[in-house]
Amino acid sequence: MGWFLSTGFGVYDWNGPWSGNIRADVGNPDLFLETAAALERAGFDYMMLEDSSVLPDIYQGSYAHSLKNAVVRYDPLPLVSLIARHTEHIGVIATMATSFYPPFLAARLMSSLDHLTHGRVGVNLVTASPHAAAQNYGLEEHIEHDLRYAMADEWMQVVSRLWESWEPDALGTDESRTVYVDHTKVHPIHYEGRFHRSRGPLNTLPGPQRRPVVCQAGGSPAGRELAAEHADTIVSAVVGVEAMRAYREDISARMVSHGRDPHDVKVLFLVDPILAESDAEAHAIAQRRREAAASDVEGALAGMSYVSGLDFSQFDLDAPFAEVLSRTNGHQSTVADYQKAGEDKTLREVALTRSVKDSIPLVGTPASVADQMAEAMEYAGGDGFLIASAVTRRNVSAVADGLAPELRRRGLIRSSYDYSTFRENLLSF
Repeated sequence: MGWFLSTGFGVYDWNGPWSGNIRADVGNPDLFLETAAALERAGFDYMMLEDSSVLPDIYQGSYAHSLKNAVVRYDPLPLVSLIARHTEHIGVIATMATSFYPPFLAARLMSSLDHLTHGRVGVNLVTASPHAAAQNYGLEEHIEHDLRYAMADEWMQVVSRLWESWEPDALGTDESRTVYVDHTKVHPIHYEGRFHRSRGPLNTLPGPQRRPVVCQAGGSPAGRELAAEHADTIVSAVVGVEAMRAYREDISARMVSHGRDPHDVKVLFLVDPILAESDAEAHAIAQRRREAAASDVEGALAGMSYVSGLDFSQFDLDAPFAEVLSRTNGHQSTVADYQKAGEDKTLREVALTRSVKDSIPLVGTPASVADQMAEAMEYAGGDGFLIASAVTRRNVSAVADGLAPELRRRGLIRSSYDYSTFRENLLSF
């Protein structure tokens, strides 16, 4: 089990009835420290902090919608050490854009965080999609989708070699000797590729995990290939149990082609459970959410604009959903979902019916939702779920204190952490 913090170190459920004191919480680590403690008590494997370095202005060509709705983010990497300091077991994954981080900087930073967290850090690889993000880093526009994934693959090769540039026994253990590190066991990598070059070695000792946990949301064919080759945990938002099963089978086949054991990666599917004391109450909440979403077509269009890179405010809401997305350089798997959903529908219908964070609907009491999760995972053959609910204290409590105990009673989640590092615990259950 994991929790997907969809706006990273940012604002959640702005102006919602259970959002807490937003003015006091924004930029304050306390909400995230409390969340981490609750999820660790619940037996979660990790929390994953999303990130973006752009203030969206695609919708209507303005920052207005983003700022009105509190779409702000702080850099999640400094938060990682603080969370680890206030917990003992849970893994903490922070997002890093391979398009903008030089490989040496990334490898050294993650190795340092591995030490600071005592082996509980992970990195979520993204290539980023908005042109505006690329412009923040000096590019005129972002690199074409598949090319930036080819760059990410090479980026990961460099980072991996840098993490391995020190042999495991390079550090001397005999303090009576005058040599701290055996220089014959520390090696430059002299990597020269199509996109990246690095001399190496790292000037940091290997961390407790040596190789921090690597996470990737492989959706497009290029993304799946990158995930199958390098990731330890993969996030998927495919919709429906058939698609979940097909996704897991596809990832397993791709891993085998890379000489990897499919059991060496944990595939988690995104869900946003709606929990209540009775199934009827939970379904009533779900209905109210649907009605609220139906009244917020602007929010839906703004979200679609962000992930596709195309301003949907310029189109007639009630016109047939045309093949307009072929011009996008955005999140290709999400774009493909929109195209599929748009068959014989209007733009309005697509905007108000497509959720980007539910592989399956989970609605009911903690017991009935736990049964739904068990049934879906048994059929799909995946490894678990990544909760994508807004990070509010109420949502966290409902999952940590309501759903998690029901899952544990069924033997579906851990009752203890048996190892000291994130990687060992992740792969052991």
